[in-house]
Amino acid sequence: MCGICGFTGALPEKEQVLKQMMDKIIHRGPDSAGSHICDEVALGFRRLSIVDLDYGSQPMYNETGDIVITFNGEIYNYQSLRETLIEKGHIFQNHSDTEVLIHAYEEYGEKMLLKLRGMFAFVIWDSKKELLFGARDYFGIKPFYYSLINGNLIYGSEIKSMLEYPGYEKKVNLEALENYLTFQYSVLPETFFKGIYRLMPAHYFTFQKGKMDIKRYWEPKFEPDFTKTLDEFVDMIDGAMQDSIKKHKISDVEVGSFLSSGVDSSYVAACFHGDKTFTVGFDYEKYNEIDYAKALSQKIKIDNYSKLISTEEYWDVIPKVQYHMDEPLADPSAIALYFVSQTAAKHVKVALSGEGADEFFGGYNIYREPHDLLPITRLPKPVRKALGGIAKAIPFHIKGKNYLIRGSKELHERFIGNAFMFSKEEREKLLKNPTGNYPHTQLTRPFYQKVRSQDDVTKMQYIDMHFWLIGDILLKADKMSMAHSLEVRVPFLDKEVFEVARTLPTKYKVTKENTKYAMRQAAHRYLPDMVAEKKKLGFPVPIRIWLKEEPHYSKVKQAFTSEAAKKYFNTNAITALLEDHRAGKQDNSRKIWTIYMFLVWHEQYFHDVTA
Repeated sequence: MCGICGFTGALPEKEQVLKQMMDKIIHRGPDSAGSHICDEVALGFRRLSIVDLDYGSQPMYNETGDIVITFNGEIYNYQSLRETLIEKGHIFQNHSDTEVLIHAYEEYGEKMLLKLRGMFAFVIWDSKKELLFGARDYFGIKPFYYSLINGNLIYGSEIKSMLEYPGYEKKVNLEALENYLTFQYSVLPETFFKGIYRLMPAHYFTFQKGKMDIKRYWEPKFEPDFTKTLDEFVDMIDGAMQDSIKKHKISDVEVGSFLSSGVDSSYVAACFHGDKTFTVGFDYEKYNEIDYAKALSQKIKIDNYSKLISTEEYWDVIPKVQYHMDEPLADPSAIALYFVSQTAAKHVKVALSGEGADEFFGGYNIYREPHDLLPITRLPKPVRKALGGIAKAIPFHIKGKNYLIRGSKELHERFIGNAFMFSKEEREKLLKNPTGNYPHTQLTRPFYQKVRSQDDVTKMQYIDMHFWLIGDILLKADKMSMAHSLEVRVPFLDKEVFEVARTLPTKYKVTKENTKYAMRQAAHRYLPDMVAEKKKLGFPVPIRIWLKEEPHYSKVKQAFTSEAAKKYFNTNAITALLEDHRAGKQDNSRKIWTIYMFLVWHEQYFHDVTA
């Protein structure tokens, strides 16, 4: 795992600028650094040594020196690819996966991407063609950002490195803020920094003679196979997972595993045959998963290292978390992930984690909603709309109100992913200068169109894979682990695992009783019933309680009345959310947190910007 950054074109003090960019991401690779600088490009690299410790340094070159690569990630099938390339006449100088990418590019060009199994973001400079070629992995595990400034391409694993480029002028993207308030994460291709974009998953680019060309090279497709039995699918899931875990353990350093009380991380931990698991919890009994994790670790005979996060520690580290995140993220569990990564990094350089299981195998509780709403969605649409309108007009909360409102809407209207903070109408009341651009349905509509023939659960999975997984789950996994120079690997998010998951009929994903039904049956082979059948919880964080208590309430209120808040929000409206929550009128905790995280992030990156 590493960090990459760089730019094209001429620039005074090119070496110094590149060094400043590299220094900003030293946490991604504290073991060594390297650079390639010529008239056309400057490529920077920070290394966290995992595979081929002696000879895996970058930038790395082909035999003739006219192709050079910087690469962030791991290629899990590099050994078999290496053998194939040797048979085709390629000569290797070391045993790293990085060199395999160089020769794969020489042999296959952009078609190399479909042969890769792993997580990656890389750039290759082909000096003969004067072309920069780069790509991001299938599911977006590794980040890649870019900007075009005065005809030059600037890129990096993290935005903060790109801010060191002298031609970039910092400016908040108001459209990103507006949509963040609905999704709780940065959702647009253009980031919170105006003019800086993210390369989307399963895309590659070429940059040549000042022209940027971006193309998609792979797309996930769900095609349920109704000919197989449940037992056959369970065997297939377990076989794919055992193979993936084995591949994800390839390393020249020790590998550990994150462990919560949930089935995803427990399944991985029970199967990875390592020595160490890592867990965190809070100093509130119902928000503490440590006892679960320790009990399972004892059962599978693995040492468990845990940390109890105090309330003060959690609040104190929020600014640092938002700095490392690059863009505001309102998921409270990101801070917990910061601490579990910190705990793991004291013992290992690599940790396995359970991200992706919910999106692949139908794990989120919200996926049961299409079944739960059947009594109302079977009614004629005009009747549903009328019932929803009546429920919405009731000025106070009563049991069943939200059920009628949600049931009155079509799936594409009510579901944009696992978070839905503020509606378009709500955010227009909160924002001082709403742009009115990109209503949430406009963003999700093209993706719904691609799966219009699928059932509702599969549609929800598809939306989550393209929004929630990328913008929330994988963002925090990468940024929080790399903040501590820890490589996190995600065995569920493997293309061979997806090949099984995509064929799973919905009846083997979501049932009346639980979610991830077939996957849980596979997990049963290694886990006690209490873990394998445990309902999806997420990472519980007691922000609902904290926001009613001192000093946290006052801290948030101070932020809500700050100059930054006045610049972007109607402060009376946002403080009303806080006061109503404290008074117990309604639970506004997640909405408050969404606004507060933006303001904390803004302080980290724009406290010195007056415009």
